[in-house]
Amino acid sequence: MGSQEMRCKACEGSGLLMDDEEWHYTCTICNGDGFVSRYEEKEMRETDPNNRIID
Repeated sequence: MGSQEMRCKACEGSGLLMDDEEWHYTCTICNGDGFVSRYEEKEMRETDPNNRIID
């Protein structure tokens, strides 16, 4: 991890997220890296009313 990267808060650095049925999938915030650049973190992302990212 470089000085410009921080551990992803969404997946806690694992690179995977889990839904309520315990299915695992790649974190959409860090793209499975487990780390987010300080510059990426400040990007505004479009979300739905449930705060899910809209691609």
